[in-house]
Amino acid sequence: MTHYLLALAGNQNCGKTTLFNCLTGSNQHVGNFPGVTVEKKEGPLLKNHELSIVDLPGIYSLSPYTSEEVVTRDFILRENPDAVINIVDATNIERNLYLTLQLMELNIPMVIALNMMDEVRASGNSIDVKKLSDHLGIPIVPISASKKEGISELVHTVKKIATGPKKPPMKLDFCRGPVHRAIHAIAHIIEDHAQEAGYPVRFAATKLVEGDRPMQEALHIDPGDQHIIDHIVEDMERDLGTDREAALADMRYSYIEEICADCVIKHQETREQVRSEKMDKLLTHKYFGIPIFLGIMLLIFWLTFSVIGAPLQELLENGIGFLTGELAHLLAASGVSPWLQSLLIDGVCAGVGSVLSFLPLIVLLFFFLSLLEDSGYMARVAFVMDKLLRKIGLSGRSFVPMLIGFGCSVPAIMATRTLSSDRDRRMTILLTPFMSCSAKLPIYGMITAAFFPQNGGVVMFAMYVLGILVAILSGLLLKNTAFKGKPIPFVMELPAYRFPSARSVLLHMWEKAKDFLRKAFTIIFIASLVIWFLQSLDWKLNLVEDSANSILASIGSAIAPIFTPLGFGDWRASTALITGLTAKESVVSTLAILTGASSDAQLGGILQTMFTPLSAFSFLAFTILYMPCVAAFAASRRELGSWKAAAGTALYQTGAAYVVSLLIFQVGRLFL
Repeated sequence: MTHYLLALAGNQNCGKTTLFNCLTGSNQHVGNFPGVTVEKKEGPLLKNHELSIVDLPGIYSLSPYTSEEVVTRDFILRENPDAVINIVDATNIERNLYLTLQLMELNIPMVIALNMMDEVRASGNSIDVKKLSDHLGIPIVPISASKKEGISELVHTVKKIATGPKKPPMKLDFCRGPVHRAIHAIAHIIEDHAQEAGYPVRFAATKLVEGDRPMQEALHIDPGDQHIIDHIVEDMERDLGTDREAALADMRYSYIEEICADCVIKHQETREQVRSEKMDKLLTHKYFGIPIFLGIMLLIFWLTFSVIGAPLQELLENGIGFLTGELAHLLAASGVSPWLQSLLIDGVCAGVGSVLSFLPLIVLLFFFLSLLEDSGYMARVAFVMDKLLRKIGLSGRSFVPMLIGFGCSVPAIMATRTLSSDRDRRMTILLTPFMSCSAKLPIYGMITAAFFPQNGGVVMFAMYVLGILVAILSGLLLKNTAFKGKPIPFVMELPAYRFPSARSVLLHMWEKAKDFLRKAFTIIFIASLVIWFLQSLDWKLNLVEDSANSILASIGSAIAPIFTPLGFGDWRASTALITGLTAKESVVSTLAILTGASSDAQLGGILQTMFTPLSAFSFLAFTILYMPCVAAFAASRRELGSWKAAAGTALYQTGAAYVVSLLIFQVGRLFL
């Protein structure tokens, strides 16, 4: 069976993710591109396993300035897809067509998916799709990915282009004047080099005109030919009175303006753009922008942990408790040995079940965060945060990895690859784990339910703000010591506000739920077994009646004095923090096993004998700030390229956690 490979390419915020979800449904799988940590999504085209589609990172050009641009360029050149689906935002067609012209130079069969045409029509504007297609020599299909309009026609066109006979090279009418002469002359010089390296000659010549260093290295051009190429480019710059990069950009944009004048009728801005401008006057306000963001997050936490989440969590907890009780009765009636009953009920069910009950909170939180992200609001938050981040030595660009950190520290650390400055990247890796990841939500839920049931949302909000404040203070400290220098400039497009796609939001929720369940039944399951054995055996491997005499108790008791000044010197608390290094959810499962609690309510009652409200708050603060899980540590080591550097970041994070928790408890005691 012949297999066809398709690539989906386009600018950021053009609806690419929504279209990819329409084309693949829930059959997509996520990984990383080979050799880099940029995320890769792939799936069959509408369950047709003969055609698979790869969602390339959102980019604005094929210049190798960011890892996303390099990944997209290398994938198309090396993997040689049978067709490229270039998604273009019809409401911002001039900017989007710049990437289209660059993709045309790769000479890969291509289809343009002209997205958001419903918004163009609603505003009274229009685009002559046939005339635009004739200008470019590329099939164009008008679509609305969010409303699933034109998807079937797009799929039909893509199949026809990908599986049909290969067409002659695309016409590149936009290449003219001195730039065309330079490209043509250089193409003759490098033709053999380009063919040997596997690059389209026209594309390679264009990149050399731009001064693309990776292309120069890939073609192995000898000094003599390079001298001739430099002379050709200098002649072009002299004729045009501008530099090489500006010359190419001017040529492309001149052509884009020409065809848009012929094909696009624009009476006014779209309703979405007008609405966005009005909303941005308030949401990106110099003084009100950040308070509004904090208010929105407080509302989300209140809804998640008090209004909606708490009843759902209680319902699931009761269900898990009922199943655990039925299993206990079944094991007892079957005459299963007491130690195996204890392993399954007190170990596996207590450990995994205690974590599973927090699934509704995680799904709800990511439902709200998906709404904010897909609506375009999070891009505004990055813009608003730029000024604040610059005060701590970073730019708004670092906000994106930090935002991802609220989901999971591992992809957040990987996302720092998008930062072009090594200084900014290293500093962001150090500060990102202070953002409270979703793995810590079960801990917050456990503590707030036991000690702050009436103010769970407020306490949760305080924890998130605490992490952000510690990151800010750390940035202020480090920007003049370990990370001297200035942050990179921050330029970001603000997409129009749009209603999020229900499909995209639901898929995002499903991915988070799936990750949580996978972790519960792998890492936490194994950790629960290990913890049960260690708290059931002494050093001579004899079963103990009291877990205080176990291997785990002796280890925890040796460490516990370190945490006594923080208010939680109980060996069970220190042991839970250690197991939390495997996965933060293990803190909850460990405490459930060590206390012998059969339900969250019973666990909360036992915790009230271990902690006071003040020490519980101190414990929460420590769990937010101390080094993340081993997976995040491994990601830090890979990105920093050094075990020593990764260990340094982990020690700094844990040290900061200790100092903050110490201050909370000791200062709090003065007022209580």
